[in-house]
Amino acid sequence: MVSTLLARYPFFEPAREEVAERADQLVDVVDDEVLGRAEERVTMALREGTTGDVGIPDGVPAHVELFSYPVARAVVSIVDEHPVTRRYAWAESVTARDRFRDDLSEEEKRRRSDKRDAKTAGGDGRRAVFNDVVDEFGLEVRREDDGVSMEVGDFLELASGMSDEEWKLVNREVTDGWVRVTRDDVLELSREAVRERVADGLPLFVPEEARDAVAPAVENVREVVADADITTEIDRVEETEFPPCMKTLLAEIREGEHLEHHSRFAITSFLTNIGMETDEIIETYEVNPGFGEEVTRYQTDHIRGDTGPTEYTCPSCSTMVTYGDCRNKDELCETISHPLGYYRKRLEALDDEEGDGGEDDEEGGDEDGQE
Repeated sequence: MVSTLLARYPFFEPAREEVAERADQLVDVVDDEVLGRAEERVTMALREGTTGDVGIPDGVPAHVELFSYPVARAVVSIVDEHPVTRRYAWAESVTARDRFRDDLSEEEKRRRSDKRDAKTAGGDGRRAVFNDVVDEFGLEVRREDDGVSMEVGDFLELASGMSDEEWKLVNREVTDGWVRVTRDDVLELSREAVRERVADGLPLFVPEEARDAVAPAVENVREVVADADITTEIDRVEETEFPPCMKTLLAEIREGEHLEHHSRFAITSFLTNIGMETDEIIETYEVNPGFGEEVTRYQTDHIRGDTGPTEYTCPSCSTMVTYGDCRNKDELCETISHPLGYYRKRLEALDDEEGDGGEDDEEGGDEDGQE
């Protein structure tokens, strides 16, 4: 029997050990149930930003929930799309945080009822307690009469991935190397620790036998990636092929016009999505009167995902319309739903023209607006 605790937290070290004891290689744990749940983990991550409910899904045995985690990581590794990897790691961490909160609320109920102390409460392996969470990630946390404090080094390491002002050390009470936090702060920082652990090593090397075993899930996930407009990496900057909206915003920056926040986000995220480096984007903004290098660098790195858990994709066409950033539409705009879709089609057409020696090439094909 697999304990519910390990099934709920398959990234815990004891869970890894449990899997290793039960299987010599990944393919040994793959069956229809495990593969189905692994596929569900990844598709839910892409569509909903979570990998499951606070409890193990109804009808899913504990061993299936546990084994589906390494199999899901294998599926993500084979798909090998950076946005997919980021979304998956983020979703696993969000699910973990919600389960931590659920377990700790149960711990608090038990403490108040005086049925048993907190340490004993987790002994059956079915619920995590506060010490389980902090011990798993080696966090130095101490309880005090009026709250909780965390060792400043641990706080800074995990909070560096958080963008909100509340996570800046200057906004915290610090005494003798300890940072004042709440229990929920600890859980949020533990979520970041989970995200880092889940993402660690991805993409993994997946042996051929295991690739064959998980191939159906990989195919279905790739369809979800396409249907959900989750873009693959573009590492090519051809300004002449930019969609009209991005050409317009870029021109306004260079002309020194003030851009609203939503407009700055749109053009900056687009430029990061197509592979432009932060320094290049900073150079683009330098001519703008509102330019500030430190702020621009921080915002660009945050959008890129370098200083936070999420790599942002530029807004869809419908969002651009909502904020008034959809301007100078052309005929191709009528056939797509996302600026990156426009850019891809223009690059494909450009490549076709170059391949045909410059002959005219129509923008035909299946223009359904999907990435």
